[in-house]
Amino acid sequence: MKLFRTKPIETDLAKDTGLRKVLGAFDLVLLGIGAIIGAGIFVLTGIAAANYAGPAVVLSFVVAGMAVTLAALSYAELAAFIGGAGSAYGYGYAGLGEFVAWVIGWMLILEYTVAISAVSVGWSGYVGNALAAMQMHLPDVLTQTPSQGGWVNLPAMLIILILGILLATGAKVSAHFNAIMVFVKVAAILLFIGVAFFHVDTNHWTPFMPFGWQGVMTGAASIFFAYIGFDAVSTAAEETRNPQKDLPIGILGSLAICTLLYMLVAALLTGIVPYSSLDVPSPVSEALLQVGAKWASGMIAIGAIAGLTTVMLVLYFGLTRILFAISRDGLLPPFFSHINNRTGSPVRVILLSGLVMASIAGFAPLNDIVELTNIGTLGAFTVVCAGVAVLRYTRPELHRPFRIPFSPAVPLLGIAFCVYLMTQLSADTWTRFSVWLAAGLVIYFTYSYRHSKLSAPEESKPAHAPLE
Repeated sequence: MKLFRTKPIETDLAKDTGLRKVLGAFDLVLLGIGAIIGAGIFVLTGIAAANYAGPAVVLSFVVAGMAVTLAALSYAELAAFIGGAGSAYGYGYAGLGEFVAWVIGWMLILEYTVAISAVSVGWSGYVGNALAAMQMHLPDVLTQTPSQGGWVNLPAMLIILILGILLATGAKVSAHFNAIMVFVKVAAILLFIGVAFFHVDTNHWTPFMPFGWQGVMTGAASIFFAYIGFDAVSTAAEETRNPQKDLPIGILGSLAICTLLYMLVAALLTGIVPYSSLDVPSPVSEALLQVGAKWASGMIAIGAIAGLTTVMLVLYFGLTRILFAISRDGLLPPFFSHINNRTGSPVRVILLSGLVMASIAGFAPLNDIVELTNIGTLGAFTVVCAGVAVLRYTRPELHRPFRIPFSPAVPLLGIAFCVYLMTQLSADTWTRFSVWLAAGLVIYFTYSYRHSKLSAPEESKPAHAPLE
């Protein structure tokens, strides 16, 4: 059936695609940490504890981490032998067919666009607080959207545009900047751990599970946004020097480090102040203020700004590579896959997507659509897990530098975990998600289906090509 025609599995990892291979395993681990450690640890930890799980938010991170680990193993296997800049989109194209690939690609575009816009608003808030601490106050009309009574959230717009210019200079420059910011925010987190350890009051952990097990699971679904960073690592496949080896290290290494940090921060945060007081935009800094560690609170704010900056940078990188890959396959216009000869990066799509996201961040109310990031992420992870199971059955002869143990049990468990967490999201989220998918279907059947590189005469070729 033409809707489910599959893209040949070629040597995308070895051939020259125009993108420069400049990243190593260490770069990829830092890339993952750059995207994973950010809003999740500096914002969502407190919100999930206050509203859903209480001190048991630690268990929420365990549950979400288990689901993410299963998906990460699937990502690592597919990234090591399929690769490509399209991440889950590309894996779905190779294993499950074009229509599924388009749906997952469309979901990824939503996931990344909303996430970047939302994080930029959080960044704007932290910067505003930092400026206020220095007696420099921005007028409300320049920090709030029209729905909040202002004109525009100018700082949120500016940071997206600045990061777009940085990305346009090339992947290696962006990786160096990301590395510096990662070290700053990890230092801030370690500072919080060191200070909070001496202020723990175990009475704050009672009751441990005030909202019951349902609250833990709802918390796990709500914080899933915190883990989307490792997906962005896989989008760097075509810019990695030794992808078969380095991609699994980057994906699994960054996930392991970040999960440990999340659990430590969640446990300490709910141990130094009552969980009910954490429903604030900056819970980590606020908790330190409550225990009298004002100097540490200021340092944490600096780390939060660095952390949110790297999240936006890496997710922005991932979004542009996904659009690049979809366009290269003919499902979007060629504009999105144009490579600048001087920088070796897709400058056009970087600048266009930056303008779109800056407009959303500056003018749109984001509170009601942030959960779309979670549902898009979970959907992407589900498809990746399914892709591993299908390709193990349909293409068992392919060389897999990294293999998931206990397959197909592990990818099937990954599917079950992700689907279950999707059911924990609100009905409003599902409604908005359905509208987005409907728009994607219109685009696919009016443009993508006819312009696909797998359309005639190419579709007469074999569906699969052997690895070279």
